[in-house]
Amino acid sequence: MRKIQLKDAKAKLSTVVDDAVRGKPSVITRHGRREAVLLSYEDWERLSQVPSFGRLLMSAPLGEEDVPPRSTASLRDTGL
Repeated sequence: MRKIQLKDAKAKLSTVVDDAVRGKPSVITRHGRREAVLLSYEDWERLSQVPSFGRLLMSAPLGEEDVPPRSTASLRDTGL
């Protein structure tokens, strides 16, 4: 992924957008710090559809027999 300064991105916005559409995203920097990423709408749409880890767990096809029973042993004394 290439880095481009904000002032250069402003001056060459059409080129930076065309590159992103062709699959070459750019990191836009300001004063040497990474501030933003320009990527194609298609890439953004694909990345925004990735489910969270919690949603993946909730959608897992688990039956009752797949989850071990909870221990009924008493808690240990921590001495606090």
